Amino acid sequence: MLLALDTATTTMSIALHDGQSLLAEQTWPSDNQHTVELAPALEKLLAYCGQTVANLTALACATGPGSYTGLRIGVAFAKGLASARKLPLIGVSTLDILAAAQPNYQNTLIVVVTAGRGRVAVARYQWRKGKWVSRGEPQLMNWATLFASVDGPAHLTGEVSAEGYEKWKTAQANGIPVSLVSAGHRLRRAGFLAEEAWARYQAADQTGFDAAQVTPFYIKTQDVPQN
Repeated sequence: MLLALDTATTTMSIALHDGQSLLAEQTWPSDNQHTVELAPALEKLLAYCGQTVANLTALACATGPGSYTGLRIGVAFAKGLASARKLPLIGVSTLDILAAAQPNYQNTLIVVVTAGRGRVAVARYQWRKGKWVSRGEPQLMNWATLFASVDGPAHLTGEVSAEGYEKWKTAQANGIPVSLVSAGHRLRRAGFLAEEAWARYQAADQTGFDAAQVTPFYIKTQDVPQN
C-alpha cells in the first residue's frame, strides 16, 4: 500500500495506491495552510479506505520544484513517517508528475509549476517509447520569456496563472504554436505521483529508496528561498 503526498505549491494532493488500483485521491487549493491541513487529510483518506498507517508499505512525495515552504513541509512529513515506520520513500519531481498525466500530443510538451513573483519553473518533454522523457534541466523564467523560447509546435500544461493565460492568448494571436491542454490534465494530482512512484519502485532495487536521501529540489537562483 503506497501513500503519495504533494505539497509543492498551493495545490495540495494526496492519494492511496495498492499496487494495482488507485483507491482514493484528494486534491484541493491550500492558501499556505499545508501544516494545518496535511495530517488530518491523510488520516481521513486512510479511514475512508479502511486502512491505517500500519498497512503502508511505501511512501511517495513530490520533491519540487515549487514553493520553498510547501516543499519543506511535505518532504519533511514524508521523511518523518518513512523513518518512523521504516518504509521506502520515492521522491518524484513535480514536473514529472504533471508529465505523467498527459497523453501523447505528438509534439513537445511544456510543463510549468509556479515559482513565485510571476515566475514559473519550466521543463520540456518529448514522447519516447510510450512515455514523456525530459529534454533537459528545468529552467526558471517569466511567462513572456517562456513563450518567446518556443521553437516549434507544443502543448502547455501545469499551473497556468491568470497572467500566464493572458500571455498564452497573446502568443496565439502572434502565431506562436502553443496549445493549452484541458483543465483536467493541467491539475497536478497525487494519483499520478502514486503511479509514477510505484512504477519506479517496482523497476528498481527496492532497498534503494532511503528516506534520508530524499531532499527538496529547487532551481538555483540568487534569491532562493522563492516563497
